[in-house]
Formats: sequence, structure tokens, C-alpha cells
Amino acid sequence: MVTELSAKPAFSLSSTAQSGAADYPGLDNWRDLPISQQPSWQDRDVFDASVKELSVLPPLVFAGEVDVLRERLAAAAQGKAFLLQGGDCAETFEAATADKISARVKTILQMAVVLTYGAAMPVIKMGRMAGQFAKPRSSNDETRGGITLPAYRGDIVNGYEFTPQSRGHDASRMLRAYHTSASTLNLIRAFTQGGFADLRSVHQWNKGFTENPAHARYESLARDIDRAIKFMASCGADFEALKRVEFFASHEALLLDYERALTRIDSRTGFPYDTSAHFLWIGERTRELDHAHVDFLSRVRNPIGVKLGPSTTGDDALRLIDKLDPEREPGRLTFITRMGAGNIREKLPAVVEKVTASGAQVLWVTDPMHGNTVTSPNGYKTRNFDDVIDEVRGFFEVHHALGTVPGGLHVEMTGDDVAECLGGADPVDQDAFLDRYESVCDPRLNHMQSLEMAFLVAGALAKH
Repeated sequence: MVTELSAKPAFSLSSTAQSGAADYPGLDNWRDLPISQQPSWQDRDVFDASVKELSVLPPLVFAGEVDVLRERLAAAAQGKAFLLQGGDCAETFEAATADKISARVKTILQMAVVLTYGAAMPVIKMGRMAGQFAKPRSSNDETRGGITLPAYRGDIVNGYEFTPQSRGHDASRMLRAYHTSASTLNLIRAFTQGGFADLRSVHQWNKGFTENPAHARYESLARDIDRAIKFMASCGADFEALKRVEFFASHEALLLDYERALTRIDSRTGFPYDTSAHFLWIGERTRELDHAHVDFLSRVRNPIGVKLGPSTTGDDALRLIDKLDPEREPGRLTFITRMGAGNIREKLPAVVEKVTASGAQVLWVTDPMHGNTVTSPNGYKTRNFDDVIDEVRGFFEVHHALGTVPGGLHVEMTGDDVAECLGGADPVDQDAFLDRYESVCDPRLNHMQSLEMAFLVAGALAKH
């Protein structure tokens, strides 16, 4: 895969005396490698001060939690659990409110209950939350009305407003990203451990979804779940234990200055952990084997994901395994396929077959969003719900035909009533974009579309 390199930042962490809080052999080798999708920070003093502070701030997640997730993902790779990973395409500082965070968590919990019943196995709940502030761009610049400014690279780098002041690359935003992530994680932990996630409450929320006439075809599955919960209650099930759930945080490890500054050495093991999130992934644009992102993430102990587009070959996948998971450690490596509905059935089998034949056991997850982006007739970046669902179906068909494990679902979604993706049983049309299109980057499934996807995937899981 060939990716155009962005201009080398005017300065970066590699050009300062700061080496982050962690000191470990090889951890800074990435600084001497080609790197793409990085900012050109505009003020060295601000950058130095921001990195210095990030390097000594408390970790956002803890190494023990990361180790638990690795065990859960190992079970999913073996077909004993299923991963649900969802959240914003790009979080914004402005949207980090209690209402919006709770809506996203609520939607993921609702989806998880349905998937748990359909799969008859545990569902690992993971948010694209508390750190998904950086976005790759196809161009370094954006032009409007004859004026060219730096492209918006996510709130951790610059602002969305199209002004020179907003679009400058401001390293102090990394500190705001850290503190916003910390407050988001604090709220998520309160929600998932304090009774908000009670199985009975989550199921009641889903009953509201199926009462909508547009979703009547899902009522049968909802009734089955209702009977199962009543049966558990009559048998004296421990609902105290079912009031709390594990919830993990993840994001694309795009901004290496930030990831390196938040890397810490675990006092138990002496190994480096990137404490910005439990799970980190490498994007389709930054997965070059001999480049900085793959090298850096090969050296931290977190579970790692890699996005694989339609150009991926089996040999590409094997080389990534050798670099990122040389010990073939269960739960270490997840391949997140994003091939598009028109490619998934043709392109995926050869990759899965080659990896399986090698003996490597990775977790296979589908991202049905990024390969299905189109422009609506009225000019909005969108996705068709039917295409998204068709890619999910294709993912399951391929794995069932090969006898391999379809282990998870990775979606861009929100808990709000936005209009960004076309279609669904209660359909969104392009006219709704004029009033309810809110995303600053990619279109997301809204609350109802997300639940509809969960019911459809649950049906597929139940069949197998």
C-alpha cells in the first residue's frame, strides 16, 4: 500500500529532549522512520510544555485493565465471545457532555443485550470513546472560496471552524484531549458500575424500540429476550451482578506525539503500555510495515487492531502478524476489515485463508462503514444503511463458508437522533440532512439505525 507522506512536522517529540515518561529499548525507533498523517505544530514552546505535562500525568487506563481485555479478545478469536466496538467517527470537545456520553453508552449497551442473546455468548463492549479525537485526512489542505487553510485533523490538533486561527496546529489541544478523555472515562465508569447498565433497564429501553411500527419485525426476538430475563428472575438469578458491565475504551493511534507521551512502564511486568486507551488501532492509511505507526505499536503491550481495506493481500496480513504479534499471543491482534459491500465476498476469503493456513489466530472484526461512503445527491457525505448491512452479511458468509470465526462488529454510531446515513426501517432521507446532519467527519448510524443493526446481526448469529 502506498500512502503519500505528510510534510514532516516543523518539530515533533523526536526533536526535543523529552522522551516521555517511559524509557524502554526501541520505544523511540519510530522517530527515525517515515511517518504520515502528523501535524505541523506551530509553536515549539507550547509543544514542549504540552508533552512535558502529558508525560507525567496519571494514566487514563491501567495495565491490569488492558490485560483483562486481551483475555476477552482471545476468547472472541476462539468463538467464545463477540466484540462490539462503536462510537463517534471523531469525538469533539464540545460534544463531551453527560447527555451525549450517556446516550452513546446507552446505545452500545442496548446493542450488546440483543447481540448477547443472539450469539448466546458474552459480548465485549468497547467504545470509540475517550480518545477518538484525531482523524486522518486525504489532503493536508482544504480550499473554500479561493482560500486555502490546513485541513481539520480532529479536535486534538485544530478546530473545525474555517479560519486561520482555528485551523492552526495547536499542541496545547493534546492536553485538552487528555482531560476530556479523563472526564469521559470517569462518567463511563460511573454509568457501567453504578446501576445504569442494569440488564433489566437496558431491555426495557429496547422494548421502546420494537414498539415503533417500523421495527415490528424485531418484536419476536425482543419477546424471546423478555422471556429469558423473566426466567432468570424466577430462578433467582443474581441481578446485582448484572447491574455492572465491563466497558473498554479505544481509538485510532494516529497522533504519535500524544501516544508516546502517555506510554508508561508497568510496575508489575516492566513492559510499556500505552495508557491513552485499552485498545488501539492502526488505520488503513498508516499500516505500512516499515513506517512509524506499525513500529511504535509493535512495542506496547496493548491489544492492537489494524484496518484492512480491499487492497490487502494475504501476504500483507502475514507480514503485519509477524511484526505486531511475533509470539502469536492470543488476544494481541485484531484485523478490522473495511472492504465495502461490493468487495467483501470477493476480497476477504483469500486473506482469511492465508492467515488461517499460517496457524495464526487473530480476531476478525467487520467495519462495514468506511468502505461504503458515498455522496448524496444534495452533496452530503453519507452511507446507505442497506450497503452497511450487506457488508456485515458478506463478512458472516465468508467466515461461515471457511469455517472461521466472525468475531466482532466495529461501527461509527451515535446515541442521538441525527440524520447522516440513508435508509433503515424507519428511513432517513437526504432532506433530513438539512436539519439533522451533525458529524464533523464521517456519517454515523443514529440511535435507531444502530439498534436495527444489532437485531439484524443477532439474527445472523442465532442462525449459526
